[in-house]
Amino acid sequence: MQYDHVDRVLVQWQHQRPDLDCSPMGVVGRLSRMSRLIDKKINIIFKNNSLTSVEFDILATLRRFNEPMTPTELYQTLMLSSGAMSTRIEQLVKRELIERIASSEDRRSCSVMLTKSGKLLIDNVLEEHVLNANSILEPLNDVQREQLAILLRSWLLQNES
Repeated sequence: MQYDHVDRVLVQWQHQRPDLDCSPMGVVGRLSRMSRLIDKKINIIFKNNSLTSVEFDILATLRRFNEPMTPTELYQTLMLSSGAMSTRIEQLVKRELIERIASSEDRRSCSVMLTKSGKLLIDNVLEEHVLNANSILEPLNDVQREQLAILLRSWLLQNES
């Protein structure tokens, strides 16, 4: 059996505090380390396409919904503040990746949608993102991936508000 960094930390704690069950630190520590490694690999794809992860999320959300959305709908879907969403929308409009559509009922309101170039960009980045995700998960076989997805879903259902 091979030992990872977290195993070595747990052995050290076992020697120093044999009275304390530190096994939960093994799971949380590995998840934390995985998150940092995964973020690095994912952000490379976004950076190579001149996007931040938030910009990718905005474009991907508009692509998934495939219809104009209000900034409020977007920031609620993405769990961002309205100020952060306004700034990101403005940047994406300037880059001609999304466009604003004025509301016919309320002059103060608008919706946003992907432009042709925005749709093309998100479709291309999405393909790279999926290939990258497959590469990240390569050490796991299909059964292990499904088991991990089930475990993570279970935890998220209990912990996300």
